[in-house]
Amino acid sequence: MSEVLFEITKDNLETGLRGYPVGYCTTSTVDPMKGLYYVGHPVSEIDHWEPEQVIYLLYHGNEGMAEEVAKFSEDLRRRALCSPDLIKAIQQLPRHGHPMKLFSAALLLAGIFEGKNNYREDCLNLIAKVPEIAATVINYHADWGPTKASDPSLGYMENFTQMLNVPQADQERLSQAFKLFNILHYDHGGGNLSAFVGKAVASGLEDLYGSMSAAMCALAGPRHGKANQDCLVFVQQLNDELGEQATEEKLEAALRHKLDNNELIFGFGHAVLRTEDSRATLLYQVTQQYYPDHPLVKLAHLLRKVGPKVLKENPKISNPYPNVDAVSGILLTAAGFPYPDYYTVLFGLARVVGIGRQIVYEREEAREGKGTPIVRPKYFFKAPSPKQAGTF
Repeated sequence: MSEVLFEITKDNLETGLRGYPVGYCTTSTVDPMKGLYYVGHPVSEIDHWEPEQVIYLLYHGNEGMAEEVAKFSEDLRRRALCSPDLIKAIQQLPRHGHPMKLFSAALLLAGIFEGKNNYREDCLNLIAKVPEIAATVINYHADWGPTKASDPSLGYMENFTQMLNVPQADQERLSQAFKLFNILHYDHGGGNLSAFVGKAVASGLEDLYGSMSAAMCALAGPRHGKANQDCLVFVQQLNDELGEQATEEKLEAALRHKLDNNELIFGFGHAVLRTEDSRATLLYQVTQQYYPDHPLVKLAHLLRKVGPKVLKENPKISNPYPNVDAVSGILLTAAGFPYPDYYTVLFGLARVVGIGRQIVYEREEAREGKGTPIVRPKYFFKAPSPKQAGTF
């Protein structure tokens, strides 16, 4: 790779390091026009893979022979059961507050009860155990009763689905929706906030569980993982306003009214992408195939047409197209999981895979095994303005 030089100017400061290369990511990459790739595979072309196959790809960097994937899957099953003490500790957390706070705390607790202080072992153990951890958090927070016994032999997401006590659930439909959601959210390059935070914390040699807990705190914000929850609420509110007889004209008028009132339009735009998110494209196809008559599915597809038209009129918007959040929650709702408070936990359940593997790379493999140094960017001193002085 040829050396690329970057000239840093004052305009580049206080911009969230947007676009500045700081290292390598061995698991995935995001092309502005083509979307997300897992180790060179377009994610939209591996949606039919089993989760264990995709996890193998991300962890080992190749597809693997059938017997290799089977052996890897068996290893995950062997690691999957959480200790009773961990489950008991999770169920003693405060039940109030957003479930992502419980999930982040649960990962810290997992480090206490399950940690080996070995990045590779802890990564594989956490990937194997996180379905039970997430199911326990959701059941406990929702007050849905005790989590069913984990049965890893069912399959990675099939086991997660059966552990959840979702009221009146169609297990088969829900399992398929969870599986697709899971695969599409494993990783998204090395520079997204949750991945970067997890790796930054690990650079101080915090263990994998503590680093992952920090990553989940980063994911919890509305500018990152919580966007999927906020987007579903946004679509539900539009549906309540417009009713099931919504038309393009009525929807366009509603969106313009929201923009005029400085309200946000959720589900559109992306920091890297400059076209429709390939994951969203796939989810639009799936929702249309299986749930074409669901009112939120109909409205989401209408938003897909109208949203970009309205947003393109703003020259400051570089990507007016749908992202994955525009439709991921719609799929979950249509499949029988209309509980947006838990959508970010489902996001975190998936993203543990990619972040965990990226941490292993930076701690065990980068720079010929030496690992990356502790994260320490430079900040310039700036004296507070007269208006800011004395406001602390």
